[in-house]
Amino acid sequence: MYMKQLAHNGTGRHKLKCTQQYRPHHYHTLLLELSTPTLAQADRPPSTGHTTTTTIIITLGCSSQGLRLWQNMVDLMKKLARMDVDMSGEERHLFSVGFKNTIGAKRASWRILSSLEQKVTTGEQAGGMINDYRKKVEDELRMVCNEILSIIAIHCLPLANSGENIVFFYKMKGDYYRYLAEFSTGTEKKAAADQSLVAYQHAMVVASTELSPVHPIRLGLALNFSVFFYEIMNCHERACQVAKQAFDEATAEINSMGVEGYNDSTLMMQLLKDNLTLWTSELTGGESSKDNDLDMEG
Repeated sequence: MYMKQLAHNGTGRHKLKCTQQYRPHHYHTLLLELSTPTLAQADRPPSTGHTTTTTIIITLGCSSQGLRLWQNMVDLMKKLARMDVDMSGEERHLFSVGFKNTIGAKRASWRILSSLEQKVTTGEQAGGMINDYRKKVEDELRMVCNEILSIIAIHCLPLANSGENIVFFYKMKGDYYRYLAEFSTGTEKKAAADQSLVAYQHAMVVASTELSPVHPIRLGLALNFSVFFYEIMNCHERACQVAKQAFDEATAEINSMGVEGYNDSTLMMQLLKDNLTLWTSELTGGESSKDNDLDMEG
């Protein structure tokens, strides 16, 4: 159950936060208001009433998140992105979470199907069925990835003014090209991997000057970039270097500055540490983790 609390952020816009008091019938009331403007709203210039529309979209986005209606959430966040605004932290979060949960289930399905396909004897009827279904999942993955990459390129990055937003959306760009590279083959895989590498590298350059080593977005970027090296490029040593450098720099910052209240940062640091432990074990002759779907990402 969700509703919104508004707090002015000093920039002429409002920052909205989700709380656990949403009434289900309110969702449908707001949806009707969003899809059916009043006569007064229809007479206004397009720019007037922008804050009201944004407030409704974010309210519905939070409601969808609470109800785990991921496709609804994605549809709402696409509306928000296409309004061409420099997103607030709350808006960025909802935009990312909706797509991540939508594509997360498809990625998990693809991994399961790929694993099953390898275990089926060549020529078995079941193998053909699995192969057909895997290709269907790949088509869906490709469609979702290409759609969000288009939105990021057209509506998000051109409007990103802060270092935080620039890093966030270049990281997302790297993530979704990485997801394409996971299931692609041949030249398509190479093209996706190259695009992912360029996006992550650009984000890392900006993060190194604009964000603190303990900033959760910078840590999440390093986490996902290291996973990219490990899983896509098969550069295990480079993956460990990226993860270790990010972890060590964040630890040094916390020790010297006494940074407190960074719960998200602590989570990212733990994921970096878990991956390092797993990958280092493999490099030193331990059990391989490549096909076990255990590599953590942000």
